[in-house]
Amino acid sequence: MARIRVGEESFNVVVEGGEASPALLISNSLGTNLYLWDALMPALSRHFRVIRYDSRGHGQSDAPRSPYSIWRLGRDALAILDALGVEKAHFLGLSMGGMVGQWLLANAPDRIGRAVLANTAAVMPPPDHWNMRIRMARENGMAAIAPMVANLWFPKAFQDRDPAAVARIQAMLAATPAHGYAACCAALRDMDQRETIRSIVNPVLVIGGRHDQSTPPERSRAIADAIPGAKFLLLETGHLSNVEAPDEFAKAVIGFLTTKEPAAKKPKPKPPEPAPAIVSTEPPEPAPAPEPPATPVPKKRKPAKKAAAKKARKAAKPKAAAKKPKKSTNAGSSKSAGKKKAAGKKAGRRPTGKTAAKKPAKKAVAKKAARKSSKKPAKKPVKKTGKRR
Repeated sequence: MARIRVGEESFNVVVEGGEASPALLISNSLGTNLYLWDALMPALSRHFRVIRYDSRGHGQSDAPRSPYSIWRLGRDALAILDALGVEKAHFLGLSMGGMVGQWLLANAPDRIGRAVLANTAAVMPPPDHWNMRIRMARENGMAAIAPMVANLWFPKAFQDRDPAAVARIQAMLAATPAHGYAACCAALRDMDQRETIRSIVNPVLVIGGRHDQSTPPERSRAIADAIPGAKFLLLETGHLSNVEAPDEFAKAVIGFLTTKEPAAKKPKPKPPEPAPAIVSTEPPEPAPAPEPPATPVPKKRKPAKKAAAKKARKAAKPKAAAKKPKKSTNAGSSKSAGKKKAAGKKAGRRPTGKTAAKKPAKKAVAKKAARKSSKKPAKKPVKKTGKRR
């Protein structure tokens, strides 16, 4: 047992167990002291370096008359760890001690490993109930509070079975400073941690008592529901489950605090993600206009004269030998015939077919030749005199 100075107050602290063992900080309920855990100490000290202390205003710790708050009670627990040089510890708290544990988990999670919160709640309505207790403690002292609270904490069956345990708890209540008890009642009255506990990430076990009238099991279960991954255990006890079922309680606490966390599975390597597409903020370039279809190049037509000449050559092939023209006895006719023959040759006509030696020509050529011949004055035929020369 030792006295530890924290600021202007001193606290009664007991440390038990091997120094090499993991540290376990224990916080008591409202109206009791560190001896609340006597029945569990042989089992707990075999596994942990157990740190028990009397809360502010309780047991042999100082009980200043200044107002208390859940923040102040939480800071006291951290100051005790600092004074002992403990960087991190597991936590076990019951009733008011469990409320201190909720504050530590939400506000100093790096100082706490695993935590067991027993027979506790995140909020404690109604305020009138606490105001009545504060008035009774200040006016009538703790002698009036002790039997009333003991009947509330223990079921009738347990009181009949183990009256010595009930008497021991009543003695703790009666020895608690009245102003310290009243100040802690005000701290619980003003506390509401229903939202802050949702941020807790530490492993947590919540223990409830089926017959608990002070912190009914539904309030303990609400804490487990609010804390991600928290476990819940319901025992067949009243409010002080560690006193009514010490063996079952100790087994649950030790089993939870000493369980090794499963090794984290190595994540499978993810396939490389494709490079993100580059999205351009500039407007897209207009698509090029389709080229007009190629215009077929018309075949060059042969000149009309060449075509007519080719046609004329085909037609010029005689089917039969052309008959020789008969000689005319008329001199004038022979001359005119000669002129016509000459004009035909001049016009580029060739003899055709069966009939005559006239060559077909293009109409235009024929007309042109006809026009030329019509312009020349025809020679007067020689009159026949009938005389022979």
